[in-house]
Amino acid sequence: MKKTVTVVGGGAVGLTVAWTLARRGSTVTVVDPRPGSGASWVAGGMIAPYSEAWPGEEELYRLGVESLGLWEGFARDLQPYADGPLVTSRGTVHLAVDEGDAADLQTVADAVGDPAVFAPLRPSAAARAVPGAAPRIRAAATAPDEISVDNRLLHRALRAACAAEGVAFRAEEVGGAAALDGLPGDAVIVCAGADSAALAPGLGVRPVKGEVVRLRRGPTCLPPPTVTVRARVRGRQVYVVPRADGVVVGATQYENDRDLGVRIGPVVELLDDAFAVLPFLREYEFVEVAAGLRPTTAGNVPVIAPLGGRVFAATGHGRNGLLLAPVTGARAADMVLKQEVQAWS
Repeated sequence: MKKTVTVVGGGAVGLTVAWTLARRGSTVTVVDPRPGSGASWVAGGMIAPYSEAWPGEEELYRLGVESLGLWEGFARDLQPYADGPLVTSRGTVHLAVDEGDAADLQTVADAVGDPAVFAPLRPSAAARAVPGAAPRIRAAATAPDEISVDNRLLHRALRAACAAEGVAFRAEEVGGAAALDGLPGDAVIVCAGADSAALAPGLGVRPVKGEVVRLRRGPTCLPPPTVTVRARVRGRQVYVVPRADGVVVGATQYENDRDLGVRIGPVVELLDDAFAVLPFLREYEFVEVAAGLRPTTAGNVPVIAPLGGRVFAATGHGRNGLLLAPVTGARAADMVLKQEVQAWS
């Protein structure tokens, strides 16, 4: 029998869950007053489980690698609904500027434990892979299987794909946990990002604020890198993700801060770090700085689980919402429909 499902939240994860369920025959409604206005809107777009590896986060790592394996088919199926290429680069190059940064890079390599997917790179080879990089690179590494995507194109494509599958949209607020009982459907799935804490307080989801900067290439500037560049500069992480007309630079991070106002000091430090590894970015045009709230759990692993009765959760993805969207869609649909996993191929 066809199921009716209400998805609360219209970010990348919520839309992926809705699209997956609709493709499997469910009647789906997405409830969100401003779809895509949260963390999905300010994401860097890195699909990068190897680069995110860290000791103690093995469960997150395994989930990320599984989702990366779904991404090619996921992007291929979404591309007809997009108004530009979804995949903006292939491969990641890591750069470290001092010995401490190089040690951190080795920690990531040890956590991955597979040189086929995350391998040391000579600084001279890194310089060839990233033309215009600063010469004072102490260590480098490459993750050739990772990709990056344009988060805003992706969100628009997901909305179009959902509409094509008959997903309905309701631009309404859901006013707390008690309001979930009033939503229609055989199942209700909480995919509300940082707002999930108000809808299901027991999930342990908390907002972690972050800011990203968008820069546009000028007519006389060097082109953006053809790979995602991640660096460690004096112990701080910075990434530069290619876009068709420039780059996204990220990201700051603050605990216990729901104010989406931009803090100029940390943003200036972020840009200084980016310029330390890619000096030519100083000539780019400043386009935008935006802040978002990452929905984060204590262990950095998302919650994809039943909450009782007809209510389920697929939230708490932290900084990995785009990476984990395909696997979350598949697992959430399996959870609600009790079907076998059907991976994109």
